[in-house]
Amino acid sequence: MSDLRERLRISDEHVKAINDFLLDPGNEVINEVLRLVEKFGGPEEINRRAREARRLDNLLARLKESGSSYLADVEWLMEQRDRGAFVSRADYRRRVLGDKADTMSLDAEHAVTLEISALQYFPFLVAEAKEAIEKKNLMPGRYIRVRAMKEQVEDNGDILAVAAAMQVLGASYVETLDTKGTDGSNVHLGGPETITGYFGGVGQPNRHALDWAEEFLHYYTKYGIRQVLNVNPGTVLVGYLLHKLGIDNEFKISVYMGNDNPYACLWTLLGARLFARADGTTSLIGFNLANSVDNDTIRKTSYIRRQLGFEKVVRIEHHIVETWKSIVVQPYDRLEELVEVAREVPNISAKHEGGVPEVEPTLEHPSDILDYFMAKSDVEAQGLMPALERNYLEKHRAVNRTADALTRAGIDVVCAPNLHK
Repeated sequence: MSDLRERLRISDEHVKAINDFLLDPGNEVINEVLRLVEKFGGPEEINRRAREARRLDNLLARLKESGSSYLADVEWLMEQRDRGAFVSRADYRRRVLGDKADTMSLDAEHAVTLEISALQYFPFLVAEAKEAIEKKNLMPGRYIRVRAMKEQVEDNGDILAVAAAMQVLGASYVETLDTKGTDGSNVHLGGPETITGYFGGVGQPNRHALDWAEEFLHYYTKYGIRQVLNVNPGTVLVGYLLHKLGIDNEFKISVYMGNDNPYACLWTLLGARLFARADGTTSLIGFNLANSVDNDTIRKTSYIRRQLGFEKVVRIEHHIVETWKSIVVQPYDRLEELVEVAREVPNISAKHEGGVPEVEPTLEHPSDILDYFMAKSDVEAQGLMPALERNYLEKHRAVNRTADALTRAGIDVVCAPNLHK
């Protein structure tokens, strides 16, 4: 078997061929990426502009300058944080564990990040914070957004308010760029009537991988948005290249990309290793595996990640619950499996895309993944905003169900660090 394994060795000649290809001045595929980076001023200038845009005082000043009513809500969040209105970690554990909290130690090495999706509208975050204060439960440590970027910009400073709030919470967050497979980039596809066409490879065809990169650089330099969703092998590679060139970008691979077996995960992580910086970092920060993966695939992916040096760099993200409609056969509930695998796999997040399966079918408007793609004007015209807020709060409650279960199992969780001391 050892002789057979040796056949897999990648020769120095083949590595040289890759480098020769990348460094060839006549390589137009790479030149287009380099020209795009230069268009924005080069890596150092791009990072400088992003740091300035991300500064909390600058975000607050821009909210004030625009006259956004959301400024008061961000300031309210800051006040609640400063006065210790949110439950402390110790008090939370005591509520869940009772007297055991005084003697029971939690496994911090395998702490699970609490993740919620999708935070479509800034007011939902404020409603969530009020519930967390009232019920003394936890705010997530990670947020995913799927709202149209241009709509956020035009909606009362929503994009600025969320960026500021995430810093107040100390949480990480991910935006979804408008350049994606559902944006009309594939001219041959047109919604449900061509649904099977999407199975044939919707994504960012032709120049759309470069359009995706340009859109990212725009929001990175103007709003400091560092992490975005990634759904296509081409834009994953472009994301690796940008980071290798010196841009401090990060991305999360979406469940839609379909990494559903250890070999798909190996291929993705091999690319990350190939284009990692000298310090071992990569722009791949979150790796959302497909809903179909079992714990064995998660364990094997964790092994691959560790062997390639990414255990502390790349978070494995796993859906615990999903929207009730339009994505999976229900009931979908992976909580028990999470508690089992979290004892072994570090740096994992529990993503909550829906409410608890027992609650969802009782709602007048159960959560629906297709709601993510509705314009706000359509949501308001149909009177759906209260229902969507309720859907979001049910996701928050599912987050805390997971936090409670992990805590009882002796596994620590990563929640909003600035709120829960």
